[in-house]
Amino acid sequence: MVKRTDAGNRAMSITQLENKNFNVMEFEGDWHNALGNPELTGTWLIYGPPKHGKTRFTLQLAKYLTRFAKVAYDSLEEGVSETIKRAVIDTNFEPKEKKKIIILHKETVEQLLIRLRRKKSPKIVFIDSLQYTGMNYMDYIRFKDEFPGKLFIFISHSDGKLPAGQVARRVQFDANIYIRVAAFKAYATGRYGGGQVYTIWEEGALKY
Repeated sequence: MVKRTDAGNRAMSITQLENKNFNVMEFEGDWHNALGNPELTGTWLIYGPPKHGKTRFTLQLAKYLTRFAKVAYDSLEEGVSETIKRAVIDTNFEPKEKKKIIILHKETVEQLLIRLRRKKSPKIVFIDSLQYTGMNYMDYIRFKDEFPGKLFIFISHSDGKLPAGQVARRVQFDANIYIRVAAFKAYATGRYGGGQVYTIWEEGALKY
């Protein structure tokens, strides 16, 4: 269930703020334990080393988010490939979920802007990866601020336990939720509660 947002002015009274409704996604189960009840707006960041379950986790999250809105997954780095196909098959999307997600083949930021400016464009957008967008921090701010009613989820390379590069680290501080993936587990830090560890793949996690 998604609670719709009321439009309002930038300045408001305490009473107006208390009565304002936001686009809150009511998560359940493991997703609620990890992420709480997040808003359907803003920015999230997912980062981690290769072969630790980052793509698997991202697609599991995309699958779950189809409950709340249409989803786009921009495979900017890898494109539509055999490995992405296998990851999608492993995620086991149900027919109703398949209707609510689209996979984009290396769609640039400029091309993505054109898509998102259209009516009925996806409200949730995964961008894989932040490094491949070529954006600096101000580009990122302008990009997300143009679409206040959308949720952007950036995937990032990592440098140890931190996102790789200055831009990604600044996005981490700005993000509503950031999630570090390691050894097939996801460790989320956010503004909506949650905080419990999410196991992406039990067998893979046990091997580590």
